[in-house]
Amino acid sequence: MTGILWGLGVGPGDPELVTVKALRVLRAAPVVAYLAPEEGRSFARGIVASELDPAKIEIAIRVPMERARHPAQAVYDEAAREIAGHLAAGRDVAVLCQGDPFLYGSFVQIFERLGAAHRTRVVPGITSLTACAAAARLPLVTRETALTAVPATLPEAALERRLKQAEAAAILKLGRNFAKARRVLRRLHRAEGAIYVEHASLESERVLALAEVDPAEVPYFAMILVPAAERKRR
Repeated sequence: MTGILWGLGVGPGDPELVTVKALRVLRAAPVVAYLAPEEGRSFARGIVASELDPAKIEIAIRVPMERARHPAQAVYDEAAREIAGHLAAGRDVAVLCQGDPFLYGSFVQIFERLGAAHRTRVVPGITSLTACAAAARLPLVTRETALTAVPATLPEAALERRLKQAEAAAILKLGRNFAKARRVLRRLHRAEGAIYVEHASLESERVLALAEVDPAEVPYFAMILVPAAERKRR
C-alpha cells in the first residue's frame, strides 16, 4: 500500500501550540519535509525540532527568495517527485507547514502536485492570524462582522480596493510591503486603531501601534490587524 501524504500545521512558532494530533502524526511518519531558505534553517522544522529523531528521512525544500515564480516552481516540482517516490514505496510523508496548511500555507504547492494521485490528509494548525489577535488582545470580529484577510504583496491599488470594502481586516506578508500597507490605511483613515504584531507567540514577539513601527525593521512574519470601525482596543 502506498504511503499517506500529510500536511501538518505546526502553528505560529511556539512549540506548545502544536496540536496533539500533529505531534502524533509527526512522530509516526518516517519521512518529514519542510520549506527552508536557500541557506539557513527552516522555521517550520525549528518549531518541532525536539520531536525529530535521527532515524527520520528529512527533505528540505529550499526555495530561492527571488520574486520570480519560475525558480520556486522548479524547486517544488523536484520536491514533489522526491516525496512521491517515498509515497510509492509505502512511506508516509509529513510536510510541515507554519500556521495552517491551507491558509497561505506552503503545503498547498505540494498538495496541488500530489493531492489528486496520493492519499492525502491535512491536520489544521493554529494560524498566525489568531496568534496575532491573541498577542494584541484584540477581538477582531464578533456577531455579524466580516473579516478580510489580504496579503500586503498585492499592488497598492488592489490592496486599497480590498481594504476599502473591509469591515475588519488582517494584512499579512508584510516585510518590505509594510510602508505601502500603512500608506493605504492612512488614506482610508483606518490607521488609527490598527495594531502591528510581529513574531506572534515567540520570545521576540512585539505588539505596536502602527505609527510606532520602523518600516526598515519589519520582518516577513508580521501582520497588521485592523478592527472594525466600531471596535476599540481594550
